[in-house]
Amino acid sequence: MAAKKTTSRRKPVSRARAGRKPRRGGLGQRAAVRLATFIAKQGEKHLNTRRTRRDAAILRATHAGCAKCGGTGTIYTKNKDGSFSGSKACTAKPTTMKVSKTQVAMASRFGADKTSGLCGWKCPCGKQEKPRYRTAKDATKALRTHERRIHGGASVGGAWYAQIPTTGKPKQLESSTAA
Repeated sequence: MAAKKTTSRRKPVSRARAGRKPRRGGLGQRAAVRLATFIAKQGEKHLNTRRTRRDAAILRATHAGCAKCGGTGTIYTKNKDGSFSGSKACTAKPTTMKVSKTQVAMASRFGADKTSGLCGWKCPCGKQEKPRYRTAKDATKALRTHERRIHGGASVGGAWYAQIPTTGKPKQLESSTAA
C-alpha cells in the first residue's frame, strides 16, 4: 500500500503591486484627440456621400430612358393614399452597360441633378439632411438616429424625401412620415 502523500504547502505570495496609471494628458492632448475624432467622422461622412453620388450617377447613366424607373435606377413605392413609402432597385435591364469614368465624375459632382436618385430627411424641429442616401431605408435610419439623440427616441413625425431628375431643377418627392 502506498504511503499517503501530503499536499505541498506553498508560501503565501505577496500581492502584486498595482502599476501606475498613465496620466490622461493635458488639455491640449485631449482637445487634439477630440478634434481628430471629429475630423475622422466628417471625413467618413464625406466619403460616404461621394460614393453614393457616384453610384447614383452610374445608375442614372445606365438607366437613361428607362420607362420603369424614369432614369434614376430606383423605383419609389407608394402607399394606397399616394404617399411615398419606400424605394427599391429598378428591376429592368439597364439600357447601357458601360459608362465612362469622366461622365460619371461630371454627373456626380456638377449640375442640378448631382443628387438625383438619392434620399434625404427632414424633421419638424428644423434639422434636415440633404439627399445623400441611396435608399429610403438608409434615410429613415438616419432620421431615427437623430430622433434617438435629440428627441429621446420618440418619433416626432419626420419624413424622408427623394430627389428625382427633371429638366432644369430637380423635383423632390415627399414621403408622408417615416414611421
